Amino acid sequence: MNSKAQPKQLQSTQPDAQTSDAHNLAAQASAPNRVEQARIAVHNASSFATPADVKQWIKTQAQGLGFADCGFLSVHHPLFIEQTEHLKQWLAKGYEGQLQFMHHNHHLRAQPEQLVEGAKTIISVRMDYLTQTPTPRAVTDNAYPNQGIIARYARGRDYHKTMRSRLKQLALKIEAMLPEWQHLNIGSEQDFIFRPFSDSAPIFERPIADASGLGWTGKHTLLINKQAGSFFVLGELFMSLELPDDEPVKEHCGSCSACIDVCPTQAIIAPYELKASACISYLTIEHDGIIDSKYRRAIGNRIFGCDDCQLICPWNRYANITPVEDFAPRHNLDNSSLLDLWQWQEAEFMKKTEGSPLRRTGYVNFLRNIAIGLGNADGSTEIITQLQAKLGVHNAMLDDHIHWAIKEQQEKLENLKP
Repeated sequence: MNSKAQPKQLQSTQPDAQTSDAHNLAAQASAPNRVEQARIAVHNASSFATPADVKQWIKTQAQGLGFADCGFLSVHHPLFIEQTEHLKQWLAKGYEGQLQFMHHNHHLRAQPEQLVEGAKTIISVRMDYLTQTPTPRAVTDNAYPNQGIIARYARGRDYHKTMRSRLKQLALKIEAMLPEWQHLNIGSEQDFIFRPFSDSAPIFERPIADASGLGWTGKHTLLINKQAGSFFVLGELFMSLELPDDEPVKEHCGSCSACIDVCPTQAIIAPYELKASACISYLTIEHDGIIDSKYRRAIGNRIFGCDDCQLICPWNRYANITPVEDFAPRHNLDNSSLLDLWQWQEAEFMKKTEGSPLRRTGYVNFLRNIAIGLGNADGSTEIITQLQAKLGVHNAMLDDHIHWAIKEQQEKLENLKP
């Protein structure tokens, strides 16, 4: 989800004297090994004949940090002005719901070099997040109506911090190599400026990844990679080195409309056009307050986000398991019943969502989502009892959803009578 926060510019710093002394002592203790490493480093440095060699080295380092791939794009690429106009047209249709921040900072979206003074190139990265391979071309979440389904990216730690931390590590690796690249005329002789982003500024994240060759934009508006499907998150590293652009890849959706057809709320109103205000991910995460009753049955048991359009996509048979431990599910969030989650008090919610994307929705909205899920669960007198126990406890908004859920449960039980 996009954030309105504007991080301060991050510029590299030299290690302090204490750190340097410790490093020197360690180096002396393993001098023979260090000498051999130095020989290897000199040999490798001689292989940097072109900026393309630098890009390949950076890509290798990125993969070593857990990124699946990376691409390169100039901050002056024409896509930024084009995408800003497309965004304005989309906003004019009223599809954004409560995402009012999307109306702001168009000048920064159109001219991303203003976000980081001195930046020349954007490194776009993707990071796989699946911890278990899903059944190909099937929405198996529907088979567990009494279970609270949380989008797969959100079951572990909040990836944004992980992404920014590893992008910073990548930047420091690049900075350490600058002396080896000064013959290439890519700006390596100047002060190195960088700043990592992960959903934290007005940046066209997916179009940047598309233009830099990390995949193509699917009809559900998510990025798809031919070798990895779409179960990955994106991040960006703005930096002062000037490297050539990568080329976009050909799209491979063809005549397939699986994502459009499967969307429970029909939020994908046309190929490549999403009505965010109808999307379950928006409704259960970003939307504050009452969810329109016309969407409640379609939401089913999805209490934070929705993976349906990805689960059904044929390309996700190639989706990869992540090497990043932070995506591992915590607190049984990949296998929790709606009733168990309904029992969480606010203190428990705050404790178990510390460092988690779930914190974004807030406790009462989280209960709102679970109430909808309980209304869609199998008919049960126990569910009705548990729903009634929270009536009048929080606010009228939540009560509205509880009353709806009780009515849905009562109708199911009535239909079960002989």
